[in-house]
Amino acid sequence: MANSKSSQTSTRIRRDGTAPRPRIPWVQIALVVILAVGGLLFVYWAPVREAAQAGTSYSAHLTCSCRFLAGREAGDCASQLADGSDFVFTSTDEHDRSVTAYVPLVASQTATYREGYGCVLESWKN
Repeated sequence: MANSKSSQTSTRIRRDGTAPRPRIPWVQIALVVILAVGGLLFVYWAPVREAAQAGTSYSAHLTCSCRFLAGREAGDCASQLADGSDFVFTSTDEHDRSVTAYVPLVASQTATYREGYGCVLESWKN
C-alpha cells in the first residue's frame, strides 16, 4: 500500500482553487538595505561631515555679518546664502549676538559678533 502522504504535493491550494503567492523575505531585504546604507555611511561619512562643517561655518558667518553688521533681518539674510544650502538651518540669538548654523546630526557652527572684530567663528570641534 502506497503512503498517501508521499503522493500528495507540497503545494497548498486555497479553497478557491488558486495557489497562494510566495512570501516576500522582508527580513532579508531589510538586512540588505541596512547593510548597504551602513556601508555607504562608512565610506562617505568623512567627506559629508567636512562639507557640512564648511557649509555651516559659511552660513553662520554670513548670516551673523548680515544681521549684526548690516542690521538686516534674519529672514532677509537667508536669501544671501549660496544655492545648495537647503539642508543648513540657522538660529539667531539676539541677546548673545550670535548665529548658529547646523546640519541636523552632522555639523554645527556658531558665529558671534564682537565689537571691533566683526563676526567671529568659534573654534571647530572634531
